[in-house]
Amino acid sequence: MREALLAEVLKLRRSRLPWLTAAAFAIAAAVCGLFMFILQDTGRARALGLLGDKAQLSGATADWPGYLALLAQATAVGGLLILGTLTTWLFGREFSDRTVKDLLALPTSRSAIVAAKFVVAAGWSLLLALWTTVLGLLAGMLLELPGASTAVLAAGAARMVITALLTYALTTPFALVASAGRGYLPAVGAIFAALFSSQVVAALGYGASFPYSVPGLYAGLAGPGQDAPGPLGHLLVLTVGLTGGAATMAWWRRADHDR
Repeated sequence: MREALLAEVLKLRRSRLPWLTAAAFAIAAAVCGLFMFILQDTGRARALGLLGDKAQLSGATADWPGYLALLAQATAVGGLLILGTLTTWLFGREFSDRTVKDLLALPTSRSAIVAAKFVVAAGWSLLLALWTTVLGLLAGMLLELPGASTAVLAAGAARMVITALLTYALTTPFALVASAGRGYLPAVGAIFAALFSSQVVAALGYGASFPYSVPGLYAGLAGPGQDAPGPLGHLLVLTVGLTGGAATMAWWRRADHDR
C-alpha cells in the first residue's frame, strides 16, 4: 500500500491537474466574493446590469452566513464536476497512457493500487475544500462582511468540508465507469448525467432521496426554509461511495478476465 500510495502521489504531483483544480475552486470563491460585493450595494447591482441581477437571483445575503452558504453551494455543484474529473483522471489515465498492463503485472496487489487512488483523490478533495475555505475567509474579511463570529465561521467551514466529502463520495462510481470503459470519455458522460439528474430531481422535490442531490441540499441550495437531507440522504451517499469503491476494486481484480 505504501508503494502504491507514493506512486499515485507522484503521478498527481507531476501532472497539471492539481493546479487546474485549485484554480477552478479559486474562481468559484472569487465569483462568490463578487456576488457579495454586488449585493452589498443594490445601486451597484443595478449599475452592473445583468451580472447584478444574477447576483440578486442567487438568493444570498451580503453577510458571513450568506457568503459561507453560497461557497458551500458552489462546492456542491462545481465540486461534482471537478472532483469527478479528478477521480476519472486517476483511473482513466492508465488506459489513455497504456500503463494499465504494467499495473496489472506488478507484484503490488490490485486492491492496494485501487485503494491508493481513492485515498489520493480523497486527500486532494479535502485539501481543495480547505483551500476554498481559506480563500473565502480572506475574501470575506476584505469585503468586511457583517455577522462574523467564531461560531458562524466554524459552522461555515465545517459545512464546506462536509459538503466536499459528501461530493467526493459520489465520485467513486465514475472510477468504475472509467475503468470498465477503458478511458475518460464514458466517465465524463456519467459525470454530466449525474449533475443534470441531481438538478432535475431536486427541482421536482425528491432531492433528499436522490444521493447526487444530497450535497447541494445539505449546502442550502434549495434556499432558506427548505428541508435539509436527513439521515436517509446521507446514508444513500455513503452507500453509493462504498458500492462504487467496492465495485471498482472487484473490476480491477478481474481485469485480466475482462480483456
